[in-house]
Amino acid sequence: MPRFRALVPLAVAGTVLTGLLALPGQAAAAAPRAAAALPPYPTWVADVTAVADQASAYLRDRLPGSGRPAIVLDIDNTSLESNYHPSLAEVPAVAPVLRVAQYAAQHGATVFFVTGRLKIEDWITRYNLTKAGYQYAGVYETDLGDLFDLQKYKTAARADIEAKGYTIVANIGNNDSDLAGGHAERTFKLPDYGGQLP
Repeated sequence: MPRFRALVPLAVAGTVLTGLLALPGQAAAAAPRAAAALPPYPTWVADVTAVADQASAYLRDRLPGSGRPAIVLDIDNTSLESNYHPSLAEVPAVAPVLRVAQYAAQHGATVFFVTGRLKIEDWITRYNLTKAGYQYAGVYETDLGDLFDLQKYKTAARADIEAKGYTIVANIGNNDSDLAGGHAERTFKLPDYGGQLP
């Protein structure tokens, strides 16, 4: 019996850690449930492209500009196709958003990511972003406590970017928590289909 009691905390910790790791990266097991209520992949890409085209048009007028311009991107279902192509570290880029990021970088803007992913996933996140083709200056990731108020955390992250001397000319995300709270000249909201696409 003592040996069994000693194993219980380990089992609980393993279950909690597995669940936490799955949250931001959209676990493959959860994807079929969520995808059932979502539009087909080509529809989603078309919807994203419409918004990305607006962002591109804005950046063509805004960049290079003066000062230190920056753009901020969310990761899951904004920069990486986390829901439609779940994987641990090989999630493909959302192509229209990657094109926006590449244009911005080529025209003098610095790219930052502000995500709800946990800091313990940092190496996987950075590996995946780089492999998907993104060039960036920084990734802001959460501590466990930040998950209770993502909007507050993401707003503070953008304020920190501004405190480093950058002007955030565009902020792109698919959830209200990605965009609310200011600290960006313009925001671009990708589809989340009534909150069904986290």
